[in-house]
Amino acid sequence: MNKRNKVSKLNRNASHRRAMLGNMVTSLFMHERIESTHARVKAVRSFAEKMITRAKKNLLPETDSAAQLHNRREIMRTINNPMIVDKLFNDIAKRFESRAGGYTRIYKLVNRPSDNSEMALLELVEKKERSELKEEAIAKRKVKVSKTAAPAKDKKEKK
Repeated sequence: MNKRNKVSKLNRNASHRRAMLGNMVTSLFMHERIESTHARVKAVRSFAEKMITRAKKNLLPETDSAAQLHNRREIMRTINNPMIVDKLFNDIAKRFESRAGGYTRIYKLVNRPSDNSEMALLELVEKKERSELKEEAIAKRKVKVSKTAAPAKDKKEKK
């Protein structure tokens, strides 16, 4: 009797595979799309969808604070960047609140020329519009400029 392999091994040992998938999920939530080989993208998709589902549980009114903290800590086991975890819980989960599943989409791309590997693009289904992304980038730049400009003024005043 044929049994299905539950884990796609990707020619890596367990710790390397876990680290690679965590890094790829982090990049997916940061950039909202990633490009890699088809096998890796298929492995990352199930990982990412489970995380989005867990983040959506925090939006339910019957979820108590202990359960919310537990959900956040479970995701922090994989994603080590707190800013990305905040984006997942506050932005991405809210976008998919009314969706029952299927948060990502895979597009097949042209094979890689060097080794003829099947390439694919993994992206979130509901993306932010370009205008929203531009406004966020402009706001981040203003914050960076104001933080760097303020100490320089103080130094001039002291002299």
